[in-house]
Amino acid sequence: MKIRTVAFAMAILFGVVVGGTDANAHAHLRSASPPVDSTVAAPEAVEITFTEGVEQKFSSIVVKDAKGHQVDTGDVHLASTDGLKLAVGLKTLAPGTYTVVWHATSVDTHKTEGHFVFTVHR
Repeated sequence: MKIRTVAFAMAILFGVVVGGTDANAHAHLRSASPPVDSTVAAPEAVEITFTEGVEQKFSSIVVKDAKGHQVDTGDVHLASTDGLKLAVGLKTLAPGTYTVVWHATSVDTHKTEGHFVFTVHR
């Protein structure tokens, strides 16, 4: 009888350890607009969709031109009710290459960061 109880307890513990990994997920970039490494007409905003919800207060998007000048408006905000999309407005962009640097804190407090580029065509 004790062996069955121990086996049952081990099975539950194993299920919690293995099955509980979703609670430790991180917000990674799922998609972006403009798309990563794309060439586009001058956009009015950058929007990033994450794999899980993010905390606006602890997340950021900064967009810089080739000379390192910040070209976003600084108004980072959630752009969806599910918390998956973060956006920032842009100043009028001239043709050239722009770098987007993002930092995200997911709703479970895990932090991720990354960057990508896009080009505005002539």
